[in-house]
Amino acid sequence: MDLLENAETKTVTATFELPGMKQQDVNIEVNGNCLTISGESKRSENHDKGGYTVQERSYGKFSRTLQIPQGMKAEDVHARMKNGLLTTGEGVVASA
Repeated sequence: MDLLENAETKTVTATFELPGMKQQDVNIEVNGNCLTISGESKRSENHDKGGYTVQERSYGKFSRTLQIPQGMKAEDVHARMKNGLLTTGEGVVASA
């Protein structure tokens, strides 16, 4: 996770790298002054090499909770997911 605070525009932006994940696999919740990003990665790959089949599987849940800066409202939090990057911004609409 990369966290960037811009004092000039008074915004905070968090960027999460989520390779191979789709938007519908990620949950974003705001409860009080906390922003929680969570989800579950389910990845399976099959390769045929020299008469053998190789299967690789990767599964796992994740969750990260951040405190929303004082003075910001829950409705000021926005998110966008593009090419495996989830970008959240507090105060303005963030983009990847």
